[in-house]
Amino acid sequence: MRIVFMLALAGLIATPASAQTFPTRPIRIMAPFAPGGPVDITARIVAQKLGESLGQPVIVENRAGASGMIGAEQVAKSAPDGYTLLANSSIHVIVPSLFTKMTYDPVRDFAPITVASSSPLMLVVTPALPVKNIKGFIALAKARPGDLSFGSSGSGSSTHLTAELLKSVTSTNMVHVPYKGQGQAITDVITGQIQFMFNSPSAVGEFIKAGRLRTLGITSEKRLPQWPEVPTFVETGFKDMTTGSWYGFWAPAKTPAAVVTRLHSEIVRIVNLPDVRQRIIDMGGEPIANSSAEFDAFQKAELARWAKIVKQANIEVK
Repeated sequence: MRIVFMLALAGLIATPASAQTFPTRPIRIMAPFAPGGPVDITARIVAQKLGESLGQPVIVENRAGASGMIGAEQVAKSAPDGYTLLANSSIHVIVPSLFTKMTYDPVRDFAPITVASSSPLMLVVTPALPVKNIKGFIALAKARPGDLSFGSSGSGSSTHLTAELLKSVTSTNMVHVPYKGQGQAITDVITGQIQFMFNSPSAVGEFIKAGRLRTLGITSEKRLPQWPEVPTFVETGFKDMTTGSWYGFWAPAKTPAAVVTRLHSEIVRIVNLPDVRQRIIDMGGEPIANSSAEFDAFQKAELARWAKIVKQANIEVK
């Protein structure tokens, strides 16, 4: 009994000690999408600064496929020691509603660290559409049920689900046209093949400035400093239309709390650095850097929110 007690005591002592010395070797951040996208860019911005502050290499590994599930699964099954992290977007808590078979639970199998940033979406319409603001657009949609069509970068994407959310909030009937990526969808809005879509400011900003697209509103809570003339849905009376893509960091579940706390403090510090904040803003985003507890509550609310929208819209992704 004495030996068992001493071994147990040693285990209790070892955990905080290892947390205090963390890290002692390189850290890997899994970005479950292709290089060059917002998840990858966010991961690399943080990785560079994190490596400098922790004194260990922080390597970003891209493991794309299955709407981010391949990379996320690998992190979920990694040792809970803080040396393998996940960088992902809001799709992390949307996939359970889209896919019937998953090998991990996006909440139970991960320890949330922080949301680094969020990127609201703009409602953009073809210039030929006879509307100038959100209320006018909704009035037109109600007057012409099933007549307006919207594009997205694919079924289940944030650009798709945001439009479905708008349909739910406003009780309108509009037709979804899914694309394989956003490039052709934007082109077809410009030419009037489809009437509108939601997309990030970074994706559509230059087309708006050139007059090839018209923006009616944005899904952020407050107007963006870089787009002060674009009203929010909130100020127009649609408070439930605060949404967009967000980008966060997770560790595997059961990672020691002290390690999660250390990672949280470092990543929050990095996100709040002036140059990092400016880079996020330049990409059309908003720096967040919330607490782990806030992130946990937020991701659970997001999971429930999008499950409802997916069910209402009868969205299936095979």
